Amino acid sequence: MSLDTSLPLLLATLLALAVVIAWARLTHWRRAAADRHGTSLRFAMLCALQPVFAVLLFFTLLPPRQTATPGMLVVMTAQADRVALPAPWQGQPRIALPEAPAMADAERAPDLGTALRRHPDAQTLHIVGAGLEARDRDAVGDRTITFSPAPLPRGIVALSPVAIATPGAPFAVSGRVNGASPATVVLRDPAGQRIDATAVDARGNFHLTGLARLPGPALFRVEMLDARHAVIDAVGLPVWTQAAAPPRVWALAGAPNAEWKYLRRWATDAGIDLHLQVSLGGGLQLGDAPLPMTADTLRRFDLVVLDARSTAALGDGQRAALAAAVRDGLGVLLRIDGTVPPATQRTLGVSLTGDDEAEFHLPRAAPDDDAWRARRGVGTADTPVDSEAITGGLPVLTRRDVRVVSTDAIPLVRDANDAAIAWWRSEGRGRIGVWTPVDTYALVLAGHPDLHASLWSRAFGTLARAGTRTAPQIPAQIRAPQRAAFCHLADGARITAPDGTVTRLQRDPATGDARCAGFWPRLAGWHQLNVGEDSTPFHVRAADDAPHLHAMDLRTRTEHLAAAPRAHHPTRTPAAQGPRGPAWPWFLGWLATAGLLWWLERRRPAAG
Repeated sequence: MSLDTSLPLLLATLLALAVVIAWARLTHWRRAAADRHGTSLRFAMLCALQPVFAVLLFFTLLPPRQTATPGMLVVMTAQADRVALPAPWQGQPRIALPEAPAMADAERAPDLGTALRRHPDAQTLHIVGAGLEARDRDAVGDRTITFSPAPLPRGIVALSPVAIATPGAPFAVSGRVNGASPATVVLRDPAGQRIDATAVDARGNFHLTGLARLPGPALFRVEMLDARHAVIDAVGLPVWTQAAAPPRVWALAGAPNAEWKYLRRWATDAGIDLHLQVSLGGGLQLGDAPLPMTADTLRRFDLVVLDARSTAALGDGQRAALAAAVRDGLGVLLRIDGTVPPATQRTLGVSLTGDDEAEFHLPRAAPDDDAWRARRGVGTADTPVDSEAITGGLPVLTRRDVRVVSTDAIPLVRDANDAAIAWWRSEGRGRIGVWTPVDTYALVLAGHPDLHASLWSRAFGTLARAGTRTAPQIPAQIRAPQRAAFCHLADGARITAPDGTVTRLQRDPATGDARCAGFWPRLAGWHQLNVGEDSTPFHVRAADDAPHLHAMDLRTRTEHLAAAPRAHHPTRTPAAQGPRGPAWPWFLGWLATAGLLWWLERRRPAAG
């Protein structure tokens, strides 16, 4: 007989014997001195409380075991002590992963895989706390899991990574904060100057725009401020700025004007290969040598820019060649400075209404003058920044009051009233844009060449022919020394660390067409993923950097893991004996019974 079985039996026997002895003692005392022991009611109470006293003492020393279900396991992770375990899981065996706080009733395990080898019958897991690290998520397999998350911290809990930025072009930043309302989020450049700020919405989401001027890596900063403008949380925002391959642009102007002049000047400064043909009428042309609009010619370019007059001059064959080139990946931008022939609209799949002119204002580039100055910088000796332009504000511009009625049109540029003034739509592998502003050159004359460049850079970057290279899939958040999965990798992929160490990635055959490989970064900082001649930079955070982002990442990934369908669903198994429950409720009952017995024993009967 095991100790777990013999000890309760021995204790119950001893307590039962003690009850019998107590009854015998009470009977003897009652016969010997009835006047000392009072009435029959007190005697009956003393006798009845003896077994109650013994039972409470038994369960104080050996509390009843809780009900447990075989095949179920509680997994304690970081911050598990901040979560109240649901009642159905309170009696289940528990294991504590390395990140979990010290817990007396949990078995420590170096990782989830080791814990599951110790508990091979565990088919249902309940994750408690911050969530599973990347080290443990693959070990779940086809087991069913549920999740009791720890409360999110107060601060910035989500921050979208910034794609490779282009010098002088704005980049977008979005994210979410938790635990503060109202709150303001501020974006600062590497020099610490505020370049954008916004209030978070009701759900804690925010959207910011930044500007990177110089190529190379830079560390911006996102701050969360409370109502008193005190910093609640701050997160570094790594941004890699790299000059992209300039698009090859063919521009057909129906007549010379200032808009084309300043567009060409901007393209030259930006290093864009712009082939501009300006028609003077009567077969006369200015600018570059005229080219025939054929399929071979269009394949040489990434974007074609047309105005109303040049579209009207296109013949049927030219329109057909242009439409075929768009379906093959070419981008087309229609500058609406006049009436676009219906035949051209039908060929390019756009439908336009209206033909009047209207005035509009562009939105300010920053929430206030100080942030605006920080975004513009000081310029150079050759091209100084006009310091008075910000005080003067933005000029009033003119656009054609045209609307695109195509259902699939997407706004490209909006004015200060959030009304769309340019659109684009997909056509096959290419894109077609509609541009209604007619005098953006006025921005340059008013001292805002940066805003003029930003508008046209956005238009060209959105519409130009996209490359055919399949970019590798890089995780949004990478943290040393956690594992990161890179997918869509070609043969020979390798990663160069900041110290120059090169790691060759070995694809996991089990990932199939996804072509994924694991990487465990040792160092924080900028790394390079090299595939052939292509190099893609990515940033690795230190283990203790941005802990709030890490907490949200763990929670999100564990929730997705819990929501994922499982191929295996364990059947219900009969209840089994789990660990013993708490002893303190039984002790309190035993203590109260002992006090009552003492009082009944010592109480003297009233004098007759």
